[in-house]
Amino acid sequence: MGSWWNGRAAAWLVSSAIAGVLASGCRGTPPVLTRLVDARQHASNAHVEFAKAMEAANRAVMSDSDERSAEAAQEARRARHEVERSVAALDPMLLSLGYREDLRLFEEFKRRFDEYRRLDDEILGLAVENTNVTAQRLSFGAATEAAAAFQKAVEKLADAAAPSETCRVEALGQRAIAALRQVQVLHAPHIAESDLPAMDRMEGEMTRAEATARQSLEQIGKRVTGAATQVDAARAALDRFDDVNREIVKLSRRNSDVNSLALSLGRKRELAAACEDELRALEEALATHRFGGTR
Repeated sequence: MGSWWNGRAAAWLVSSAIAGVLASGCRGTPPVLTRLVDARQHASNAHVEFAKAMEAANRAVMSDSDERSAEAAQEARRARHEVERSVAALDPMLLSLGYREDLRLFEEFKRRFDEYRRLDDEILGLAVENTNVTAQRLSFGAATEAAAAFQKAVEKLADAAAPSETCRVEALGQRAIAALRQVQVLHAPHIAESDLPAMDRMEGEMTRAEATARQSLEQIGKRVTGAATQVDAARAALDRFDDVNREIVKLSRRNSDVNSLALSLGRKRELAAACEDELRALEEALATHRFGGTR
């Protein structure tokens, strides 16, 4: 860290001094000197903006707010655009200067940055979807509300049962409620899961549990007379829960948050480190050149 910072500081001081000479209006300033100063400034700007793009992209992935995630994604794209502008400006400058090692470093950076940019687009697109976060909100919100309404309606059916049916109706009611709670318990691991066969198994459990709840409710309806309104209320709550559960599973399977995080921590992190290394090496190489001409 110390050597890198010292190199950056030295390059900045030299560039500042040269820029001062150029700004003073002295005649006869060699064109190569002007191009070298500009190249240093663009290389430094590319490095700074690349760091900003990475930081903003990470915030887009980690944010649990749709609005903040979208804002961070826009920041990342703006900073990356600034990198692209500096790269476009550097291309003809470095070619005209003719420094072979600098050109090699620059070409290597461009190759890695192209791959980084494609992967970053994929990650940012996933990050702003926030499907896992949305699924979690539905689980804690609409699904919980529907399950609570179902439990309330089922418990009222037990109160309406004839004394000879009370125990049986209560047992069926508890069975139905427990089955729905089992589906709710499976939401969190399903939302966090990335393995498709594991998700398939959990969805199978959800389907069986929901079928148990529905069968138990139908049996209750046959045993409790004069409570059609309460049976309809319980059935409606169960239908709402089923609709929400389907949406949760759909969003969870999209897995945008899990996938964007996995990509960020995997190949993208490797590419980002390589891009930074190439930019740092290019800055250091440009800082070593004398002002006598090209080579």
